Order: sequence, then structure tokens, then C-alpha cells
Amino acid sequence: MITAFRLRFRSNVKAYLALGIGVVIIGWSPLFIRWANAPGVVTAFYRVVIAVLVLGVPFLRKRRRSGHMARSTLCLAIISGICFGLDLGLWTTGVTMSGVTTPTLLANTAPVWVGLGAMLLFRERLRIGFWVGLALAMVGAALIIGVDRWSSVVGGTGSTYGLMAGIFYGCFFLSGQKVRENLDTLSFFWIVGAGAACILGVTMLVLRQPLFGYEISTYLNFLYLGVIIQVGGWLAITYALGRLSAATVAPMMLAQPVISAVLAHFLLGERLGLWQSFGGVAVLLGVLLVQFQRIRV
Repeated sequence: MITAFRLRFRSNVKAYLALGIGVVIIGWSPLFIRWANAPGVVTAFYRVVIAVLVLGVPFLRKRRRSGHMARSTLCLAIISGICFGLDLGLWTTGVTMSGVTTPTLLANTAPVWVGLGAMLLFRERLRIGFWVGLALAMVGAALIIGVDRWSSVVGGTGSTYGLMAGIFYGCFFLSGQKVRENLDTLSFFWIVGAGAACILGVTMLVLRQPLFGYEISTYLNFLYLGVIIQVGGWLAITYALGRLSAATVAPMMLAQPVISAVLAHFLLGERLGLWQSFGGVAVLLGVLLVQFQRIRV
């Protein structure tokens, strides 16, 4: 068994390396959101727009080689982008309001909402372990939001935004599930970014949040989020997803909020209270149980 594992690891060493690098990179993203010191929707908008611009030429070349795209595929990819934009806008706003850790933990409840959506839309049968994981994650989420709201209305609202972001992130996965059957990774990635930029741009106008007038350091943080996080980090994870099993990738992805929490502790001085820590552990365990149960379905 050990020999078989070593052989699998050696054959997929690039994928494991890409996954590890990708998770570490995106673990830094909420810190750069805080350091940007700009409205959450504006930060999210710059992040996706920069990524769209960076990948614009490769996308056009890919589409010229691939030929015609079905209208239904394009529409569903745009819907995925809108869901991703709402997720990113809510989570980024949550991070600016109440810090790195709790909104990021709650945004990672997406697998729970994916499971519920799969049951309702695709008639997927869910095991009892899924419902145990769901209950555990929701108890943890309620505990985190309750403690945050008790301490500060703003903090509680930011955590709530994180939970709402998780719902839209789940919608992104559900809508993107069908699209990925007929669309290559780069095209899907670019269209999703363009759709997200559109919905974030409209939201920014409605909220009357300024696009310009920030400090140089803010624009440098936008650049890092767009090039390193959105392009580098997520392309590395997308590469790994195409070569490793979901059972391998799923628990590794849950390392991201843990990495973010540790970085926030040392670099931003963020401290979780006892009950918040209990809630965070409950959310992570619940989501992990949900993921393993759905992988087994």
C-alpha cells in the first residue's frame, strides 16, 4: 500500500506541488484585502478585472483555436461568473468589516450549499453523514456570528456576509459543473472573471464607491490580488483539480482558512476568542465531513 502511494505521488508530484502552492497563495488573499484599505466591492472588482486583462490574449488565442461556443454554454458560464462575483464581493466586504478569520471560515461552507443544491436540482441522494456535517457546520457558524454580533454589530454583519458568500460560492460550483463539461479551463476562467467584473462594477456604481483616488500602496495590493492570487493561485489549483481526486483536493482546500487565520494572528494581531475558536473548529469539521460524504456518493 505504501509503495502504491509513493508511485501515485511521484506520478502526480507536479499536481501536488501546484495544489500546495495554490492553497498557500490564496491563504494570503484576505490579508492583502485588509492591507488594501479600500471598500470590499472595489477591491474585488480590481482583483477580477486585472486577472481578465492578464489572461485576455491567451483567452482570445484559445477561442480562435477552439472555434464556436454554444450560446447555452456561454450563458451558463456568465451566470457562474455572476455568482462568483457576488461571492467575492460579499466575502471581501466581510473581511474589511470584521477581519480575516471569521468571514473566511464561513465563506468555506460552500460545500454544504453545493450538497443541498445537488439534492434539489440533480436529485442527488445524500448520506446521513452529510446531514450530521451540515448540522455541525451550521452550529459552528451560528456560534461565530452570535459571538461576533454580541461583540460588535459591524463584526457580526461582516461574518454574516462571509456566510452569504459561501452560499453564492456554492451556486458558482453548481452552475459551473455543467459548463466545465463543454468548456476548457482557460475559457471558463476568463468568462467567469468577466461576468464577475460586470456584476461587481454595477454593484460599485449602485453603492457609489469610488474606483479611483486611492494610495499607491492600495493599487499595489490590487495588483497582487489580481496577478498573484486570482491568476497564479487559482490557476495552480485548477491545474491540480484536473489531475488529483476530489478526495485529495477537498481536505487540502480547507487548509486555506487555517493558513489565513495563522497569518492574521501573527501579521495583523487578530485573536479569536474561545467560543469563536470552538465555532471555527465545528465549521471546518462539518464541512470536511460533508465533503467526504459527497465524494463517497
